Amino acid sequence: MAPVKITGAVVAAISVSMALLSYIFCKNSSNKNIHFTLSKKKKPRNGLIDAVGNTPLIRISSLSEATGCEILGKCEFLNPGGSVKDRVAVKIIEEALGSGQLTCGGVVTEGSAGSTAISLVTVAPAYGCECHVVIPDDVAIEKSQILEALGATVERVRPVSITHKDHYVNVARRRAIEANELAAKHRYNGKIDAKDPQQINGYSPDGEKECPVFAKYCSGGFFADQFENLANFRAHYEGTGPEIWEQTSGRLDAFVAAAGTGGTVAGISRFLQEKNPNIKCFLIDPPGSGLYNKITRGVMYTKEEAEGKRLKNPFDTITEGIGINRITQNFMMAKLDGAFRGTDTEAVEMSRYLLKKDGLFLGSSSAMNCVGAVRVAQAIGPGHTIVTILCDSGMRHLTKFHSPKYLAEHGFTPTATGLEFLGIK
Repeated sequence: MAPVKITGAVVAAISVSMALLSYIFCKNSSNKNIHFTLSKKKKPRNGLIDAVGNTPLIRISSLSEATGCEILGKCEFLNPGGSVKDRVAVKIIEEALGSGQLTCGGVVTEGSAGSTAISLVTVAPAYGCECHVVIPDDVAIEKSQILEALGATVERVRPVSITHKDHYVNVARRRAIEANELAAKHRYNGKIDAKDPQQINGYSPDGEKECPVFAKYCSGGFFADQFENLANFRAHYEGTGPEIWEQTSGRLDAFVAAAGTGGTVAGISRFLQEKNPNIKCFLIDPPGSGLYNKITRGVMYTKEEAEGKRLKNPFDTITEGIGINRITQNFMMAKLDGAFRGTDTEAVEMSRYLLKKDGLFLGSSSAMNCVGAVRVAQAIGPGHTIVTILCDSGMRHLTKFHSPKYLAEHGFTPTATGLEFLGIK
């Protein structure tokens, strides 16, 4: 058989055919890729409640490069209500509705330094409920302004010991009882005509004046009790902890966070250590709090404090929402390997450093958590992955933690150019 003579025309024909086949193949592949990409897009979330959680975990580049560790921050400030407490608010309300302790049209009461209250007020309308919030009158004023703008009834009280009947938590507990009493009266007297003279000006038929806080009808009250309600712990054990585990593919060495109610650090630490006991979990504690002593020494107070040198107001700190001098039911669930003490100066300097280096505008507790992350990195050495919580942004801290005037008056004007305040040059 004679050899086939390949002419220029044949080569050209083959080239054209190959080009055509390549075009068809690439076109089909491209379409497949487009279809695949579209199918991977997340569906719209169903309302505000469905938008709570699943926050991103980001690498904090400046701290990672300075320490030789991968320092990751869980961006809880991206929740709809702007903080980690959105998770807690949803869990508390849903469990209360499920148990019948709260009904649609009821009033959720809470004593809060701000963030939990804002979260409760943010999510409550989605469940057909309202909120009454009791807060200390020394917290940043913008917090109460936000609460009122969101539709809450806000009651500001002076800061006193938790043992005092007028501590903001105890007042909030009373308000829930009062709301329940008011609802019971309305149910009992429901058949009485609304125009009955005996009911004018807030008086009920028995002559007792109704609680002025709840002047209109409500279906009862429920005290959220974020400090002792284990729904707080469960929100993080069932939500935040699993998210961190999934986002790191289980490859993390340590977790660190501060504690107020204790729910965040307890839920996350317990979940992570159940998944891998080798993950070390730590507390970072602000000035005035006794939790550092409890973890490191087994007692809430140092010897000097026991001898009467304890400050009258131990919470002389500009951080808000963290630090406490009692062990809550939530904190009791924590599994911690150690603790570090943070200072106001460190928190202030860290917040400015992160804003300058990473563009992160964080609140006081978030800044303290990042101080803790660096302390952990220094303790366990380079090459490890450390996770912390970025609780909220600096937007709720404009009149205190992010106020140059306030900081100057209290001797906390930031001066650092790097991380020298943590011994890193």
